[in-house]
Amino acid sequence: MITGLYFGSFNPIHIGHLAIANYFLEFSGLNEIWFVVSPQNPLKQKTTLLPDYQRFEMVNRALRNYPQFKASNIEFTLPQPSFTVNTLAYLDEKYPNREFALIMGEDNLSSLDKWKNHELILEKRKLLVYPRPNCPKSKFHDHPSVSFINAPLMDISSSFIRQSIKEGKDMRFFVPEKVWDYLEEMHFYRK
Repeated sequence: MITGLYFGSFNPIHIGHLAIANYFLEFSGLNEIWFVVSPQNPLKQKTTLLPDYQRFEMVNRALRNYPQFKASNIEFTLPQPSFTVNTLAYLDEKYPNREFALIMGEDNLSSLDKWKNHELILEKRKLLVYPRPNCPKSKFHDHPSVSFINAPLMDISSSFIRQSIKEGKDMRFFVPEKVWDYLEEMHFYRK
C-alpha cells in the first residue's frame, strides 16, 4: 500500500489540486492519496489563511465522493509550524505497514534545501513531482528519490482564486461545486 501525501494549505482547494491528484493516482503507482491540510507552512505567512478547520471542511467536501482520496488533519495536533519531516515520523509510527510518498510541485522541489532535515526526507522517501510552468531546474532534479510525473500543466492557484473572489468575480468553475457552495455560504475571501 503506497499512500501519496499531498501537503497544502488548500486555501481553497481547487480543480487543479484534484486533477493533479487524479493523474498521480492513475499514473504513478499510488494506491491512495491523503490531502494533508497544513496549519502553517514554515516558509509562508499565515495571515492570509482561513482557519484550519474551515480549510479542512472544504477539502472534505471536495473529496467526499472519491474513496481513494482522503482529507487529513494530522498536522493539526502536531507542533507548529509544521515540518514535513516531523509529520512523516509521526505517520511512520502510527501506520507502520504503509509506505508514504510525497507529492509536490516543482517549485517546492526548488526550495527543498530550506526544509528541515531535507536530506533525511530524500534518503527515506519517494518524491513524486509535477512540473510547474517556467520553474527553473532544481539541484534535486536528478536525485534518485525524485521522479517527475508528466502530469498536465495546470496554471491555477489558490491565490488567483482568492484575489478574483475579492474582486467580485464568479470563480465557481475553478473549485468543486460543494466547495463553491461553502465559500458562498460563508462569504470567504470577499474582503
